[in-house]
Amino acid sequence: MPELKVLFATSEIAPLIKTGGLADVSGALPAALCKLGVDARVLVPGYTPVLAQLSQHNVVATFDSLPGFPPARLLMGDMESDVPLLVLDCPELYQRAGGPYQDTSGHDWPDNARRFALLSRVAAILASGDSPLPWKADILHCNDWQTGLAPAYLNLWHSGTPSVMTIHNMAFQGVFPPHLLNELHLPPSSFGIDGVEYYGNLSFLKAGLYYADHITTVSPNYANEIQHERLGFGMQGLLAQRRDDLTGILNGIDTDEWNPASDGYLAKTYSATRMAGKAANKQALQQRMGLSVEPDRPLLGVISRFTYQKGLDLLLEIAPRLVELPVQLVMLGSGEPGMQDAARALAARYPGRIAAHVGFSEELSHLIEAGADMFVMPSRFEPCGLNQFYSQRYGTPPIVHATGGLADSVIDCTPETLKDGSASGFVFSGMTADNLHTTILRAVELYRDQKQWKALRKNCMDKDFSWQRSAEAYLEIYRKVLER
Repeated sequence: MPELKVLFATSEIAPLIKTGGLADVSGALPAALCKLGVDARVLVPGYTPVLAQLSQHNVVATFDSLPGFPPARLLMGDMESDVPLLVLDCPELYQRAGGPYQDTSGHDWPDNARRFALLSRVAAILASGDSPLPWKADILHCNDWQTGLAPAYLNLWHSGTPSVMTIHNMAFQGVFPPHLLNELHLPPSSFGIDGVEYYGNLSFLKAGLYYADHITTVSPNYANEIQHERLGFGMQGLLAQRRDDLTGILNGIDTDEWNPASDGYLAKTYSATRMAGKAANKQALQQRMGLSVEPDRPLLGVISRFTYQKGLDLLLEIAPRLVELPVQLVMLGSGEPGMQDAARALAARYPGRIAAHVGFSEELSHLIEAGADMFVMPSRFEPCGLNQFYSQRYGTPPIVHATGGLADSVIDCTPETLKDGSASGFVFSGMTADNLHTTILRAVELYRDQKQWKALRKNCMDKDFSWQRSAEAYLEIYRKVLER
């Protein structure tokens, strides 16, 4: 069978530019596909930080006359993973201070529609017979709203190559005023319910969901949830209509970066068969965060955005009750100012019991995963999530709400699941503070039985969360789409 060629279009990619989980997927999935024999290439905008890290590159194409867009060049370089990287160099749209989507004040760039329409248009061209490159993609794989217009452009202007659209988070939809339709070179006929129109506006995500040959999202449970009103964000009808073309594939993680046996951020490395190092990391975490060094007191870890979606309001509400169990709590993250202030206030009120670091630290995030006894992740919704994977790999059973990828990747600890070896954490349903508290209490009670706790930790660490499993599932989707 000829080598399958895939163009992976994305608005961010780790380690070059990252705001969230999309960057991790974009950095890892194409590399995993390449290991399966796929010829994958990644297309990303030429933001200032991306160009600064692109030490060697060649100009492989120019786009000087695309209607409605400024001139652009296509650069080719290599990533550390040896996946060829195609960088869309358009200084007018991408080279500016700030992040990929917002300026230095945190406001969306006013020309985001134009910025990501160009990314989508070039992705469509490169995946079509109009490509200026000798390399021809068999599949165009688009990600989130920023590349959502690419399947539309493929269908409306460049036919032939099938596309796959992956939803990483339905909450972000790329909605813009309808008057941009002509500027973005979309025909009037596309502005309707069977097209790019969304409640009187233009939606990049809606375009991708309507025109793509297949839709994927980042967990099986989330694929079901988004077909219903609570998490469909107004697109549940379209998604339910396309349910036969919708597949949930659980993300993987970088098992080299997140490996307690070789993690350079840890005070001491350890593995499922050599667990002594975990206690050393707990002590190091307690000392670093100003907590009392008490090896037998359960230590709860949190690494999260401080937002309503992540359920941190419930955890902050019950924190005084947790101290009485007794447990310790360490929190790392940032977000809504009120929650940040509440976390700091709790740390001041309960010195030695609660610690909070507002901001982010890669080193501290690894140390929390290794040093905590349990990891708390009470998200109201979570398309996939990553920290529950890291926690299990580090022998730190997660405590999660039964939603999205959390429900797919954490098996609730019960006498039955402990006995059959499938238990890997603690899961609660019903998003209330009392339910979260009851589940943490359940975890603390099991922790006191160290024989059972060690069995639970081993279950966690024996799980395979590598990208190979996910890449194989995507490869199967590509083949099915091509067969159709």
